[in-house]
Amino acid sequence: MRKIIYIPSIHTEADMGSLAGSLKEEYLERFGKERWQEQKRAVKDMWQGIRERLAGLRLDHKKVRIYQDGLPVCGKEMEIVRRVARAGSINHGIILDLIKKGAKIEGTESAELLLKEYGCLRDIAQARELGEKERAIKEYEEIGKELLSKRDAYIAKRIGETLKEGETGILFMGIKHEVDKYLPKDIEISYLISRLPFRDAYRP
Repeated sequence: MRKIIYIPSIHTEADMGSLAGSLKEEYLERFGKERWQEQKRAVKDMWQGIRERLAGLRLDHKKVRIYQDGLPVCGKEMEIVRRVARAGSINHGIILDLIKKGAKIEGTESAELLLKEYGCLRDIAQARELGEKERAIKEYEEIGKELLSKRDAYIAKRIGETLKEGETGILFMGIKHEVDKYLPKDIEISYLISRLPFRDAYRP
């Protein structure tokens, strides 16, 4: 039997890379500093809850494969995980801890699809005029849902191809994803969710 532990999660600033500054600026402008600090605390609590629940699973880490939202199949997966962890990502720090225990990281996403998504988000974040931003948002709305579905289908296919019989996969995915809809039927899915009320805490 193959198993997946599905972990729906929320990204931190460190996970957003070069887009973090622009997205933070826009969030502060719309909702204010107090709301921003509140969300940061909530997300930090979420990741602490995830860390604690993973620690209590008694996994055989030598039979664990890790799949990560935003991590392309590229041959440089460990380099990327280490770099993002050094930048302060709790998510990637947890991954490094799992790897030290014997787990294996897998490239998870299509680089081509990630670049398309990044381009759309970059155009929104960098737009300075209202009309320009509205056009960028409209363009993203038109292709965003289809793009997300394509990413999810690719991730599910990737898991199906790499997760072996008797192994457990740990899948870290943003809360908007629905990878579980596309996974092969022979993979047993369980959901690890910290006690944090996700949708109450994440109110962009």
